[in-house]
Amino acid sequence: MKLTPLLWFIVGVAGYCLATAAVLFFYPDNPAQMNWQDREAFNAKIIHRLQASDSTPHRIKQEALIARLGSPDITEAYQHNNQVYQLLYYRTHRKAADGITTADECTALLFIDRQLSAIGDSAIARYQEWQPHAGIVE
Repeated sequence: MKLTPLLWFIVGVAGYCLATAAVLFFYPDNPAQMNWQDREAFNAKIIHRLQASDSTPHRIKQEALIARLGSPDITEAYQHNNQVYQLLYYRTHRKAADGITTADECTALLFIDRQLSAIGDSAIARYQEWQPHAGIVE
């Protein structure tokens, strides 16, 4: 049986779609292997998705987010009233081409007892609310 050019085209498109689907499902993005521009865009995309959903923050565990985004660029933490507050900064935009990542080039994620509690400026504000009291026994 001889295949017509149209049939070859359909077979080719189907093969391309299958190969693309296999790559997307079996080779997930790995932030550790990305260059800094790709990782920055990847971080911004994932964090933007988190911000877009109002109900998401309280369901996200720290381990799951670190598994998805990789290690944070900057980390701060303290313990207060038997709760652990961790502020993880992921770089999402570059301000200066100096090779140094600073907090103002990152988006902050606040975890309280390893549960995502706030994102962005509100995460920093909530973290700093209790930080002056950290280490003081009441």
